[in-house]
Amino acid sequence: MALSQSAYRGCLLGLAVGDAMGYTVDSRSWQEIREDYGPNGLLGYDLVNGYADVTSYTQLAAFTCNGLLFGLTRGQMLGKMAPFIRYIEVSLREWAASQRPWGRPNRSYCWLLRRSDLCRRHCMDTRMLDTLSRQTLGTPETPRNHFDGPCGLTAAIGVGLFFHRDRMERQEVLRLGAEAVALTHGSPTAFLSGAVLALIISGLVENPETPLKPLVLQSVEAMKDQFGHQYSQAFEIGSAVRHAVTYAESPGLRQPEVMERLACDDAARVLAGAVYACLISREDFDSAMITAVNHSGRSAGVGAITGAILGLRLGEEALPEFYMECLEPAETLRELADDLSTGCPMERGNKLFDLDWDYKYLHGGQ
Repeated sequence: MALSQSAYRGCLLGLAVGDAMGYTVDSRSWQEIREDYGPNGLLGYDLVNGYADVTSYTQLAAFTCNGLLFGLTRGQMLGKMAPFIRYIEVSLREWAASQRPWGRPNRSYCWLLRRSDLCRRHCMDTRMLDTLSRQTLGTPETPRNHFDGPCGLTAAIGVGLFFHRDRMERQEVLRLGAEAVALTHGSPTAFLSGAVLALIISGLVENPETPLKPLVLQSVEAMKDQFGHQYSQAFEIGSAVRHAVTYAESPGLRQPEVMERLACDDAARVLAGAVYACLISREDFDSAMITAVNHSGRSAGVGAITGAILGLRLGEEALPEFYMECLEPAETLRELADDLSTGCPMERGNKLFDLDWDYKYLHGGQ
C-alpha cells in the first residue's frame, strides 16, 4: 500500500505539535504542571506571541529528511552517492550551524538552513552542538560521548520516514536509525532506542494500517536480535517498552500516574512513554498529546514521538485544526513532507527537469 501524502504530512506536523506543546512543560514536575495549568495539566499550547514554537526535536527530524533527500538526489542525478549516514551527518552539522549566531557556512547543502521558522535557537540539549562541532562524530562502535538522553531520537524518525523498498531493506533501517542517533548520543540506550523508533516508523510507512502493538513489539525484538549480543541495554529498552504496553492494557490506571511510573527521562523511557500514549489514546490524537506531555519528564520528546507515530498512522486530516493554526513551521513541514512523498522526480539521462527540486536538493536552496 503506497503511503499517502497526508500520512507524510501528518508525521512531521504531528511531531511538531507534540514538540511545541511539550516544550513549555519539559522537565517540570507533574505537581508544578498542575499548579500552573489546573488539575488536568496542560490541555493545549501555551503560546508565546501567538505562535507555537518548535525545538530541536522537530528541527533534527526535518534536517535529517533534508539530508537524505539530498543524498538520494545526488545518486539519481549524478550516478554516485556516499552511504546515507554521511548525508545525515552533513545535515545535522548544518542544523548545528543554524543554532549559532555566527559561523553559518558559505556553501550549504540543506535548503532548510534558509527557513527561519525551522532554525530558531531552541536546542533541547546543547551538548549536541559541542559534539557536532568535532571533526569526527560518533558511531555505535566508536561513541564520542555517553549521552543517553532523548534529544537525538527524532533523527531516527527521519530515517524511518525516508524508508522505501527501492532504497533499503527494513533491516538496514534498523542499523541506520542507530547510526543516526549515535552521531550525537553515544549511549546504547539512546541509539538502540533510535533503531527501534526508525523501525516502527518504517513499518507504518510500509503499511499505515499495521496494528501498533505487534509492530512495536516486533521492532523491539528485531533490535534485540541484531544488537542484543553486543549491548545489554537492548534488553533494558525491551523491558521499558513492554512495561508501557502492559500498562496500556491494564484498566483502572490513571494515565498521569502511569507516566510518572514510566519516568520518561532517558531515551528508552521517553520511547516507552510515547508507546504508552499512543496505545492508551485509542488513536485519538488530542487525547494522546495530553497524555504525552503531562508528567515529570521530557515532555517535548514524548510529545514529539507520540505525534509523529499517530500523525503518520492517522494522516494530516486527523490533526485538530486548532493545533495547526498557530504552528509556525507548518507550511515548511508540509513542503518537506510532500518532497518525501514524491521522491526525486528526476534521473540521470532522462529529459524531465524539476527546477524547484534542483534548487533545493542539488544546490541547497542557493
